[in-house]
Amino acid sequence: MTRATPITSTAPERTLRLLSCNILAGASVQRYSDYLTRSVNAVLPGRSKLANLDSLAELLHEFDVVGLQEADAGSLRSGFLNQTRYIAEAAGMPFWSHQPNRPMARVAHSANGLLSRIEPSEVIDYPLPGRIKGRGALFVRFGEGTEALVVVIAHLSLGAAARMGQLAFIAELLAPYPHAVLMGDLNTEPASAEMRHLFDRTSLEPPTVATPTFPSWKPRRALDHILTSTDIKLDRTWTLPRAFSDHLPLAAEIRLPLSLAQAAGAATME
Repeated sequence: MTRATPITSTAPERTLRLLSCNILAGASVQRYSDYLTRSVNAVLPGRSKLANLDSLAELLHEFDVVGLQEADAGSLRSGFLNQTRYIAEAAGMPFWSHQPNRPMARVAHSANGLLSRIEPSEVIDYPLPGRIKGRGALFVRFGEGTEALVVVIAHLSLGAAARMGQLAFIAELLAPYPHAVLMGDLNTEPASAEMRHLFDRTSLEPPTVATPTFPSWKPRRALDHILTSTDIKLDRTWTLPRAFSDHLPLAAEIRLPLSLAQAAGAATME
C-alpha cells in the first residue's frame, strides 16, 4: 500500500467523515417494479452501472473512510471489474481492500469493500455465521494496542435469527477493542431485538435519531447504520441526496479523542 500524506494537528480532537453505501453492484433501482423489469440488466454489465460508480466516486473527496456493501468482486454483471478497486482509484482513495463473498458461478460475486485515506494497520476477513453461508464482516484496525481504532464493515442477513447470531459474533469480535465503529447494511432497525442485544454486549451506542435509508426513492426504514463506541463523538449523520442503488448512502461525522487520533494515526501518517 502507498503511504498517506502526513497530517499534523494540535487540536484536542480529530474529525473524520465516514460513509456506508450498499451499491447493489452499480445497479440503479428507483421503484419496486425495477426489481422485476430490470432483473436481466442486474446480471449484465452496462455503461449505466459504470456511470453510477463514477458519480459515487466524485462525491468521495469529502470522506476519510468508506464502507461498501454489495460491490461486485469481478463477475459477469460488472464486466469482471473489481468495483471496490475501481471506485477507490476513481476517487483517489489511496488504500482499499475487499472481502469477496457469495459467489454465484461467474454471474455475480458480491463483496464488502473498504476505501480509506488512512492506512490500516490490519484488515481481516471474517465469515459470519448463518444457515445460508456467504455473509461477512470486514475488520479494519487503525493503530496498535488498546488505543487502536477498529472499524467493522458488514452486510447482514435478511432473517432475524441469522442477524442475531451475526451480531453476537460481531460483539465478540469488538470485545477487546474499546474504540470501535460498526458500519454497513445491517438489514434491521435500531429498536430490533438483535440490535438491542448488540448494544447490551458492546460499548456501541444506539443512534439518538434513526436515519431512514431504504427504499432509496422513498426512505422509510433505517437499515443502514454507522454506530460508534461511547468515547467517539458522533456529531451528525445524514444521507447523501442522490441514490446510487436501492439504499441511500449514510454519512457520519465523528470526533476522536486526541490520544486515540494520535494512536490511530501514528502507524498511518508517519
